[in-house]
Amino acid sequence: MSENRASLTDPAQLRALSHPLRIAIVNLLTLERSATATRCAEITGESVASCSYHLSILAKYGFVEPADGGRGREKPWRLVHDGHSWSVEDGMEPEAAMAVEALSEVFIDDTAARIKRWNRRLGQEPEQWRRAASSWNTVTWLTAAELRDMTAEFQALVARYADRRRDPSTAPPGARPVEMFLAAWLPRPIGEIVPEDPS
Repeated sequence: MSENRASLTDPAQLRALSHPLRIAIVNLLTLERSATATRCAEITGESVASCSYHLSILAKYGFVEPADGGRGREKPWRLVHDGHSWSVEDGMEPEAAMAVEALSEVFIDDTAARIKRWNRRLGQEPEQWRRAASSWNTVTWLTAAELRDMTAEFQALVARYADRRRDPSTAPPGARPVEMFLAAWLPRPIGEIVPEDPS
C-alpha cells in the first residue's frame, strides 16, 4: 500500500509549515499518531496555549485534523497525510521558490537537532541498538538519472515497512520507532569540479 503523501506547492501552505514548533508537532504526530495540545506541550516544552495555536494553524492549512474524542485543548489531533514533500520546480514563481527554501532550512535544522539529541543519548542505548543504528556519508560520481534511481531504490526499501508506520501493532516484538533521513546533494556548482582523466 502506497503512502498518502502530499506535495506542497502553495506558498501560503509552505510558509505555514516553516516554523520550528509546527515541524516539531508534525514529527510528534508522526510518531504518536495523535496528540492533544497538552501532550504536544509536554514533549516540546512549549506552553499548552502556544501548541494549541500552532495546531490551529496546521489545521487551517490542511496538515492536521481532529481525531476522535476530547474537547478544547484536550482534543486530539492527527495528521491528514502520511508525509509531505516539497522542492523547487521549473517555472515556479519566485514567492513559492523562496517558501520552499525557507521550509527546507527549518526542516534541516530540526532534523539536525534530533540527530544531535540521539547522539547525546547513544551511550544509554542497548548495544544491539547502538550497533544497528548508523550514520555515514560518502561522495561518488553519478548522473542525474542514476541519482534518481538510487533515491527511488531507497524509498522502495523503506516503503516495504510503511504499514508498520500506519499501524505499529503490526511490527514484530521488540520493534521501536526508527527515523531515517536521506539527503543527496551536489557539493560544488556545475563546472567547478570535473573528474580527472584516468589515462
